[in-house]
Amino acid sequence: MDTELFTALEGRIEALIEKHASLKQENEILREENSRLLRERDGIKERIDRILNKLEGI
Repeated sequence: MDTELFTALEGRIEALIEKHASLKQENEILREENSRLLRERDGIKERIDRILNKLEGI
C-alpha cells in the first residue's frame, strides 16, 4: 500500500515538474512577443507623431 502511495505521489510530482517547465517556456515566449509588440507600438506612435507634426505645419 505504501509503495502505491509513493508511486502515485512521484507521478504527481513529475507531472507538476513537467507543467512547471512548460509554463516557464510559455512565459519566455510571451515575454518575447510582448517585447516585439511594445517595439511595434513605439514605431507606430513615432509615425503618428510625425504625421501630426506635419499636419500642425499646414
